[in-house]
Amino acid sequence: MAALPGIYTATKKDGSTYYRASITYLKKHISLGSFATEELASRTYREARLILDHAEITLSEYSLFSCLSHDKFVCLINFRDNGIYFKTPIYLRRKYFEYHMSATEILKFDRDDLFFYASKKIQKKGGYLFVSDYGSQYSILSRYGIRPFSVYGRDYRMTNGDALDFRYSNIEIINQYAGVQRKESASGQVQYQTKIHVNGDFIVGTYADEISAAIAYNKAADTLAAHGISKAYARNYIVSMTNEQYHTAYTSISISKKLTAPAP
Repeated sequence: MAALPGIYTATKKDGSTYYRASITYLKKHISLGSFATEELASRTYREARLILDHAEITLSEYSLFSCLSHDKFVCLINFRDNGIYFKTPIYLRRKYFEYHMSATEILKFDRDDLFFYASKKIQKKGGYLFVSDYGSQYSILSRYGIRPFSVYGRDYRMTNGDALDFRYSNIEIINQYAGVQRKESASGQVQYQTKIHVNGDFIVGTYADEISAAIAYNKAADTLAAHGISKAYARNYIVSMTNEQYHTAYTSISISKKLTAPAP
């Protein structure tokens, strides 16, 4: 053990020495990380001690700390203020919680989602927010009924204008079915346009209601498959219909005649 408080020496497989920092608060032992030098490990420990001992330090003051990771900074402040330690960068509010991706990117969720995000690290790649589970990646949008590849503002929106606020009451799904877009004319008339991707977006048709447009997409996908176009098109599942009702609607709905004989 090193002479400095909270610092422990350890040895790598190649025989070199590194340093581990940890701190105890409310009888909980918290790892602060591994470091190449004793000085860096000690500075990290001192920063953690300062945060835990001074309630006036807030989440907005991360820039004042040079050693602690941002995730650990949030974890420690939440533990100090709320008495619960999470391994992910969560801060509990009265009726919801925040998930701090960075000092400036803060997601909001309902308390109902706390158990899930307390055990899942949210990652971001190319604007895509996802969690990993059993080796697979899942978009966090799917948890809220938002289809893959949905576009913010077209297929869904947040009613308060905050695209990072994922509380259930704030999410409005505009287009819940694959290939369907809601269109509103200048006079206020609403119709639903169905498109399917075949070397570019192809218009299947325009329909008076969303369910007809969704079924039209399924019919277009089936038609393309019958003509040898083997793309993995998603199918829309219509919960409100029985099999008989769906079959009747499927048979009666018209789609573009160009789809019945697509170019090779």
